Amino acid sequence: MTARPADRRAGASPPGDAAAGERAGARVPRLGPGLSAPTMRLLRAFVPRGLLGRSLLIILLPLLIVQAVALQLFYGSHLDVVSRRLAGGLASEIAFVAALMERHPGAEERAWLFREGAWRLDLGLFFEPGAVLGPVPPRGASLPLLPLETDLVQAMEGRVRLPFDADWQSDPRSIIIRVQLPDGVLHVEAPRKRLFTGTLYLFVIWLVGSSLLLFLVAALFMKNQVRAIRRLAGAAEAFGLGRDLGAMKPEGAQEVRQAAAAFNRMQERIRRFVAQRTDMLAGISHDLRTPLTRMRLGLAMLPRAPEAEEEVAALTQDVEEMERMVAAYLAFARGEAQEPARPANLSEIVREVARKARRDGAEVAVEAPEALVLPLRADAVRRCLANILDNARKHAQRIAVAVSASPRPEAGDWAVVTIDDDGPGIPAAQREEAFRPFSTLSAGGTGLGLAIARDIARAHGGDIVLEESPLGGLRARVRLPV
Repeated sequence: MTARPADRRAGASPPGDAAAGERAGARVPRLGPGLSAPTMRLLRAFVPRGLLGRSLLIILLPLLIVQAVALQLFYGSHLDVVSRRLAGGLASEIAFVAALMERHPGAEERAWLFREGAWRLDLGLFFEPGAVLGPVPPRGASLPLLPLETDLVQAMEGRVRLPFDADWQSDPRSIIIRVQLPDGVLHVEAPRKRLFTGTLYLFVIWLVGSSLLLFLVAALFMKNQVRAIRRLAGAAEAFGLGRDLGAMKPEGAQEVRQAAAAFNRMQERIRRFVAQRTDMLAGISHDLRTPLTRMRLGLAMLPRAPEAEEEVAALTQDVEEMERMVAAYLAFARGEAQEPARPANLSEIVREVARKARRDGAEVAVEAPEALVLPLRADAVRRCLANILDNARKHAQRIAVAVSASPRPEAGDWAVVTIDDDGPGIPAAQREEAFRPFSTLSAGGTGLGLAIARDIARAHGGDIVLEESPLGGLRARVRLPV
């Protein structure tokens, strides 16, 4: 149970408080100030997982907030004030014309008033004598995002104080306002520009345009930076799989270039270390094989006395065993690292290794697709599978080999070679011990076969796991990335 902040500051909570907390029920764990675990999970669901998406979010989110604040201030202050003033001015002019028409009802005075209104006020005026303003049909707002219609209605109600209606939809360039007078209806046609300011368009264009421009520049810039990081990750992955792609070209930001240069130096140091180790072990192997060859030659030239035949045969067998141990140790230390990876048919390699095992007396059944091509160091994979089959042949009568491709958890696919036997198997507690060099869980052998096999599989980016076989013995599962 999570302790309360006060409990953590004061130390462990008393037993009574703990019991009370349990009676009150479990609390929702919180991650950060005021954010519960469900809220954090919801936020993570909307946050991009890639570096490019997160970088663009970091750049654009503050911009959008600033733009939203600016837009709110514009709508809340400037646009609102300007709209109210323009609507008030138009309503005042209409109220002034209506007052003059009531004060001067003569036809000549009204004709003069209509001419002056059209010239000086830019208003189209027409009077319909004896008409009565009917009910206004419901209409949708023509400009739903702007406060123009509401401001005009409020201004007409406050300044004209006569029944009226306003038609915003009949004419796209004008507003038709009808005002009920005692002796008829006054029709006023006012241009929309009297109530509308062009700075709104400029402001919206500036907001949208600047956001799109910044998004485009940020996307192009961050894409180049992320591409350099992806290339570095791909080079590291390929090098880890034993594929020598050479030194990568540093590009991108300074930190990415430094990482690429450090990776190139690390790659060169590893190559130099492997080459030095291989050369040293090749020299050791040559130095050891020379006296072993002399010993074999000396044993072959010994006189064949019947009483010494058994001892000579034992010594010859010991020399052969030492030669096998030297060769196995050299292969394990070298790890077949000098062979480049090329596309190869894994199914054909498995069938070839199985044919050799049959020639050595093993009963091997193979189930594999016609072709399963993937980048492999073919000789190393042959040695890996041969070591496993040789180990199974020594302890089992029947061996079954299956090749398949299964989904890989991260990305792509695994190529899987499953080798089952009906031998005694290896206890689960000792299966990892079987991969240790020179570990012999049974009589005979050098203890390097499985160690070399796993070393080869891991050099390809895969692995070998030992399990219980359905045949009753041991199952070796070799996984190689496609």
